[in-house]
Amino acid sequence: MKLGVVILAAGQGTRMKSRLPKVLHPIAGKPMLAHVIETAQCLGPETVAVVYGHGGELVRERMQSYDVDWVLQEEQLGTGHAVQQAMPALQGVDEILVLYGDVPLIKPGTLERLIEASAETRMGMLTVELEDATGYGRILRDEYERIIRVVEHKDASPEELHIREINAGIMLIGREELEEWLGNVGNDNAQNEYYLPDIIPMAVAEGHVIASAHPDDISEVEGVNDRVQLARLERVCQQRLAEELMRAGATLVDPARIDIRGDVSVGQDVVMEPNVILEGRVVLGDDVQIGANTVLRDVTIGNGCRVLENCVIEQANIGSGCQLGPFSRIRPGTELAENCRVGNFVELKNAQVAEGSKVNHLSYIGDTSMGRDVNVGAGTITCNYDGANKHRTVIGDNAFIGSNTQIVAPVTIEEGATIGAGSTITKTAPAGQLTLCRTTRQTTIAGWTRPTKKEKS
Repeated sequence: MKLGVVILAAGQGTRMKSRLPKVLHPIAGKPMLAHVIETAQCLGPETVAVVYGHGGELVRERMQSYDVDWVLQEEQLGTGHAVQQAMPALQGVDEILVLYGDVPLIKPGTLERLIEASAETRMGMLTVELEDATGYGRILRDEYERIIRVVEHKDASPEELHIREINAGIMLIGREELEEWLGNVGNDNAQNEYYLPDIIPMAVAEGHVIASAHPDDISEVEGVNDRVQLARLERVCQQRLAEELMRAGATLVDPARIDIRGDVSVGQDVVMEPNVILEGRVVLGDDVQIGANTVLRDVTIGNGCRVLENCVIEQANIGSGCQLGPFSRIRPGTELAENCRVGNFVELKNAQVAEGSKVNHLSYIGDTSMGRDVNVGAGTITCNYDGANKHRTVIGDNAFIGSNTQIVAPVTIEEGATIGAGSTITKTAPAGQLTLCRTTRQTTIAGWTRPTKKEKS
């Protein structure tokens, strides 16, 4: 059977109080709609059609990397109307799965169970029981416990409002039957909308048994209508992701205080302290330790590295055995080879640092190629920007850079060179020699008296 998926994403989301379309609000660092599309694609469908609303061009723009068919629903006239707009894009399939762009945490395994349960019935739906079903459509069953109808909350009788089993909204329907039934759906209800669940009595009348399946957790079928619900599902998603990391070999000192906003891979015996943020593609090798309040964004960190507290590392590759921090900032384009040291209040940008080199204190090293076993003293900066263009500094193996040195690029410090503290280097520093540049000799002024504070009157 060829599967087609339609994702309903045209809602305006007025309760979000936002100029951003609701389905673009993020969960774990990416739009809710992206989560749903990726889940749908796990099922191997022939087609994924996304129904978006008038003025939702931003949705298409932000999601252009996904291979989907876009369907415009100019007027939002209900779920049945939205699915009907998508039918031309789904002509080549046998069955259609209906998902929602603001229900981001549905799992592929749950949808697979629904597909399996509906294999012979040509129709199935996800249902769930809630302690408080306020606002949800209720599932009505006959004396044989077969689903016969869904009644929306606003249209339910007092007796029906006591039903706890609700319609999760996710349905699987044969395409030919769906096309016929949608043509007969009316809008005689409190909202004057065309409800997709209204096809259920039509299916029952034609003798179809409606299969049902249930999610592992209620959060899978929870929708987002406001920022409170968004925050709640963010925490649920973060808990899931944290558990995946722990199962993969990471120790999270406090799993409730980690934010995972991308694709994270960990080796064995990784340890992360509280308040770590992981964004984009993050790869951590074996025995990596990440200190508290650290941000890792699109980075690879090799085996045995220690990242101490309060570091920010982005778009960088860190070799095995390195130590960074506390309070280090590693900016894009930086590559550290094995066993490097980058200390407190050090910033590296587009710097390639070879094995064993150290930049331990209060320094800025940008647009630099640094050799092996270099020692950079405190307060050193590479002056790489002339106000218009960036220039590169080259530092050879075994060089020693004294504290409070300014290296004005473009310039080369050759292998084994030593730079005296307090120098400003503008020319090549020869290999194996001491180079220093100080404007005056040290002077002592006899009889000078240090100023004192005046007494307050």
